[in-house]
Amino acid sequence: MAANQEIRRYDIDWLRVLAMLAIFSFHCARFFNAEDWHVKNNRLDFGFTVYVAVLSQWIMPLFFVLSAMSVFYSLQKRSRGEFVKERFLRLMVPLLFGVFVVLSPLQVYIERVTHQQFQGSFWAFYPEYFSGFYGFGGNFAWMGLHLWYLLMLFLFSLIALPYFQTADKNGAGGILIRLFRLFDAKGVVFIPMVLIFVCEWIVNHQPGGIGRRDFGGWSPIAYYLFFVIGYALMKDSRFSGIIEKSRYVTLFLALAGVGVGFIVLTSGFSDRGLIFTLIRAMISWSWILFILGFGSRYLKLSNRFLVYANPAVLPFYILHQTVIVGLGFYLSGLEMNVYLKYLMLAGCSFLMIMSLYELFIRRIGVLRFIFGMKVSA
Repeated sequence: MAANQEIRRYDIDWLRVLAMLAIFSFHCARFFNAEDWHVKNNRLDFGFTVYVAVLSQWIMPLFFVLSAMSVFYSLQKRSRGEFVKERFLRLMVPLLFGVFVVLSPLQVYIERVTHQQFQGSFWAFYPEYFSGFYGFGGNFAWMGLHLWYLLMLFLFSLIALPYFQTADKNGAGGILIRLFRLFDAKGVVFIPMVLIFVCEWIVNHQPGGIGRRDFGGWSPIAYYLFFVIGYALMKDSRFSGIIEKSRYVTLFLALAGVGVGFIVLTSGFSDRGLIFTLIRAMISWSWILFILGFGSRYLKLSNRFLVYANPAVLPFYILHQTVIVGLGFYLSGLEMNVYLKYLMLAGCSFLMIMSLYELFIRRIGVLRFIFGMKVSA
């Protein structure tokens, strides 16, 4: 039976909000983990290193799955032209603002200052921001730094649109949907895991090309696969029921995968080798299925909080990393317990972001437009 187009999936809205909070906590933790970042604390922490490593296995893939589910509903009420226009206004306008105005330039400036690559004020740096491409020795963050998600989501929406529309016209059409139905819809638990493994195994052979993990820990091709899978899951209402019933099995697989993966990596195996690639596929898809199953079971109703929070997700995402990096710049030299400083960074950043949203973005039409919201409240 096709998914009911009249019933709103509040669980998807809830998971978008919760996933955004997870992304926020992830980027706050990047201030303390062992990998390089735009700005780092004066003391790093192993616990945050593990936390970032675990979340990076599934958090952005989850975002693309949820985004595809939202695209499914968007296409039910829009023509091709209306859909492309909506995608451009919602994704590309905020991206262009972030790339050229203040969000990305400020982060690059802080990175250059903290890495002893520039001295001077932000306004002295701004003209140099347009010198060369970030990631290739220059400063211009053409992908928007953390806003790369908006660029990929826009491109994926355009690239996948013909496939999505063909699948819709054929009713039960779509290769992935037919694969999922091979075992009376139970294939949603295992088939995507195999596809993710095969995709990762292929791209891992080109770590400097299609296998680059500069964007949230996964290659763009892997993200596209998660995106297409997310849309396919919306094509049959049975998939949701199977995922919900499998939530404890997938939680066990997710936790087991994390444990085995930690052992494998600390034993000297490559994170691009065959063994960890298989484990990585299991970790990512099992966490996603558990989260989807949890949402389907327990997050079926709306309330005033969700009505307020759901439109705030995109503006929050656009602002959050710039605010974290900016506050981190001033907190980095402060001598205090790492975990207390994390709470300070997260708490102050959250209050600042929500204040900007509530006092300005939510209430001013031009800012609503710039941040991808509907101009009329």
